Amino acid sequence: MFDFTPLSRPFFARVLKAEQRARQDVERSQKATLRRLLYAGAKTEYGRQAGISQADSYAGFAAKVEPRSYEPFRPWVERMLRGEKDILWPGVCRRFAQSSGTSGGKSKYIPLPEASLNDCHYAGAAFSVASYLGHYPDSHLFGGKNFILGGSYANELASLPRGVKVGDLSASLIDRIDPLVNLFRIPDKHTALLADWSEKLPRLALAAVKADVRSISGVPSWFLTVLRKVLEITGAQTVHEVWPGLEVFFHGGIAFGPYRGQYSRITDPARMRYWENYNASEGFFAVQSRPGSPAMGLLMNAEVFYEFIPVDDPEASPLPAWEVTPGQVCELVITSSNGLWRYRLGDTVRIEPQGEDGGVEITIAGRTKCFINAFGEELMVHNAEAAMARAAAMTGAEVADYTAAPVYAGDNTRGRHQWLIEFDRLPGCGLQEFARVLDLELQKENSDYQAKRGGGIFLDAPQVIAARQGLFTRWLASTGKLGGQRKVPRLCNDRSIVEQLLIMNEKD
Repeated sequence: MFDFTPLSRPFFARVLKAEQRARQDVERSQKATLRRLLYAGAKTEYGRQAGISQADSYAGFAAKVEPRSYEPFRPWVERMLRGEKDILWPGVCRRFAQSSGTSGGKSKYIPLPEASLNDCHYAGAAFSVASYLGHYPDSHLFGGKNFILGGSYANELASLPRGVKVGDLSASLIDRIDPLVNLFRIPDKHTALLADWSEKLPRLALAAVKADVRSISGVPSWFLTVLRKVLEITGAQTVHEVWPGLEVFFHGGIAFGPYRGQYSRITDPARMRYWENYNASEGFFAVQSRPGSPAMGLLMNAEVFYEFIPVDDPEASPLPAWEVTPGQVCELVITSSNGLWRYRLGDTVRIEPQGEDGGVEITIAGRTKCFINAFGEELMVHNAEAAMARAAAMTGAEVADYTAAPVYAGDNTRGRHQWLIEFDRLPGCGLQEFARVLDLELQKENSDYQAKRGGGIFLDAPQVIAARQGLFTRWLASTGKLGGQRKVPRLCNDRSIVEQLLIMNEKD
C-alpha cells in the first residue's frame, strides 16, 4: 500500500499548530468556546428555562446554571430520544451514546449532535494523531491500516423513533466516519458494529491477520483479548511477527499501567509506542502531551468548556480552567456541544505542572463514585492503579482485571479490603505475599490508608482472592454491559458488585 503519511503531514501540522495557539492563552480560548456554546444554548428550551439566553459571560453563566450530574438531564434527553427538537442543543439529535460509566444502575444516554461528533470527538481524534506525528517524524502511520476496536448499537431501549441510533459511542463514530478514513481502517463496518462478541472476536482477528496494521486503537483490556486471538490464529509469539509495521497503540478508557507488562510480552517493545487519550461518551477531552509522560493536555479546540471542583473542598465554587493550580485533584465539570450544561462528569483529575506548549495538563485520578472510604482511608482509583502495577512488577504477576471492596468489621474482627483479582500470571510468591506487597504499595500511595493500617488498629491487612479466568467478562455479559468500551469498577465503597462476582467465582 502506498504510504500516505508524508501527504497527510501538512494537514495534521495545521491541526497541531491551531491547538498549540489555543493553549497559549487558556482564558481567552475557553471564554471564546463558552461564548459559542451559550449562543447555541440560547436557542434551546433548556437554555431559555435555565436563563442561558441572558448569560453573556462566565460569571453570568455560573450564576444561572448549577453544576449537575446526569439525572436532572435525563427527562430532557428522553425528549430528545423521542425526536423533539431544540431541547438541550439546537435541532433534532439522531444519535446517542449509551453509557453505564462505572457506577452501575440505569444507563445514561448522551446526545451526539453533529456538532459534538465533528467539533469534539473527531476533532480530538485528529489532534491525537497530529500530536503523535509531531513527536515522531519517522512514523509511517498511513502506510497501512488502523485497527480500531469499536462497540455496537446494542441498547436497553424497547423502541426508538425511525432514524434514531443508540449504542456505544464508537458505533456512531465508525458508522458516520468520513469514507476517506475507511481506506485506512479495519475491520469493515459490518464486523465493527457486531453486538455478539462470540461472533465478533474471531471475525475481528481474521480480518486483522490479513492486513498491514500500523496502529491499534481501543481500550487496553479488550484489545488484549483480540490480540491474543490473533496470536492463537497465526501461531505467532508476538503481534509484530504478524504486523511488522505496527508502531503505536492509541489507548484510553482505563489506566494502562497494569497492562503494560502483558503488552510487552506480546509485542516487540523496541518497536511499540503508546499514546494515551482521555475520551468518553461525553467528549474527547485530552491527549498525551509528550512521549513517556503520563500527563495529558486538555484540548482547547474541542468545543468543551472545563470547570473543576476541588475534591478536598466539594462545597467550593467550581474553578475555570485558567484558575486551577498544579497539585489539585478536582472533579471535572463540562459544558459541551452535546447539550450538557455544567455537567458533573463523575471523573476526577489531578492538575499537573504546565508543559512546554502551555495549557492545562492533567492525569486521571479516578471516579467520584469509584473509591473506598469505608474506614476513613479515602482510597482512590489512581492510588489502586499505581500500587497494583508496582506490586505486579515486584512479584512477577500479570493482572488482567480486578475489583476491590470493603469487608466491614465484625464482633471480633476489624475491617479490611478484599481484592478479587484475575491474574494472567499468578505471582510466584503466592497470594498472601502478593497481598502484603500490595498493602505496602498502597500505604506508599495514600497517607490516609497508611494511617488506618498503622499498627493494624483500625484496618486489617487486605485479602486477595484469585478470580477464575474470564470471570469479569462473564459478569459484564450477565449485566448486559459486555462490549469494547465497558469497564469493571476498580473500587466500590459497598459490596454490591464484589458479592455478585464472588458467587459467580464459586460456581464456575
